[in-house]
Amino acid sequence: MGLKRQKQAKKTISFYKYNFSFRQPFQILIDGTFSQAALKNKIQIKEQMPKYLMGEVQLCTTSCALKELETLGKELYGAKIILQRFQVRRCAHFKSPVPASECLLSMLEETNPHHYFIATQDHTLTAGLKKIPGVPLLYIIQNTIVLDKPCQTSLDHVQAVQLGELVSPAQQQSIRSLKEEQGIDQKDGERRGRKRKRKQSNPNPLSCLKKKKKKGKGVPTPPLMKTEEGEKRKRSRHKKKQNNTPAAAAVVTNT
Repeated sequence: MGLKRQKQAKKTISFYKYNFSFRQPFQILIDGTFSQAALKNKIQIKEQMPKYLMGEVQLCTTSCALKELETLGKELYGAKIILQRFQVRRCAHFKSPVPASECLLSMLEETNPHHYFIATQDHTLTAGLKKIPGVPLLYIIQNTIVLDKPCQTSLDHVQAVQLGELVSPAQQQSIRSLKEEQGIDQKDGERRGRKRKRKQSNPNPLSCLKKKKKKGKGVPTPPLMKTEEGEKRKRSRHKKKQNNTPAAAAVVTNT
C-alpha cells in the first residue's frame, strides 16, 4: 500500500469524522460490482478493508444486491458467494426487489443518517451518491482499494454549516439526546407556548377575620358605670387625691 494513498485516505476519513460524525466500526455497503472487481483482482476484502481504513469495519449488503446477482446468471456466481458472507441489511424492497443501485441510494435517504460507506464500481450509482452530502465512496483501481475524495456536495454542506446556515448532524443528534433526557417533545413545546389560566381559588379564611382594635399602651380603660335603661353610660373619673403630707400643710399655714 502506497504511503501517499494512505495519507490521502487518512485525511478523507478525518473529514467525515469531524464533519459528519462517522465512528468505528465503519459500516460499508457493498454491491455486486465491487465484489466482482475484488474477485477479478484477487483482493481479500475482509483483510484489506480494515487496514486501508485504519479501523474496525462492518461489511454489509442488501437483499436486492444479492437478488440482482442471482438474476445475472453463473458468470457472477463467485461474486455472489463473496457477497453472501457479509451482513444483509434490511431494506424496503423485501417483497419486490429493485436494482442494487436504486436500493443502496434508498438506504442513504437524504443525509446518510446511518453513516454508510458505499463500495461500488457502478457509474450510475456513483453519480447518485455525489448528490448526497456525507457519503464516502470506495472503488477498486489497479488491484487496490481507493477511498474517493469528498464530493462537492459534501464540501458545500460543510461550508454552509460553518457559516451558520445549517445545523450539522452532530448538533442535531445532541439536540435530540438532550430533548430525550429532559422528556421534551414537540407537543410539550407547543404547550409551553400557551399561557395557562389561573384557577379561581377560595379566599384565605384567616384574611376574612375582623381586625382587632389596638388598645393604648400603658393607659387602662376606665370601667363603665351601670346605668338604667335608656340612659347613656358614663365613665367614672378618678379625682386626684390631695397631698396631706406635713410639708404641704406647712406651706398652707404660711400663706
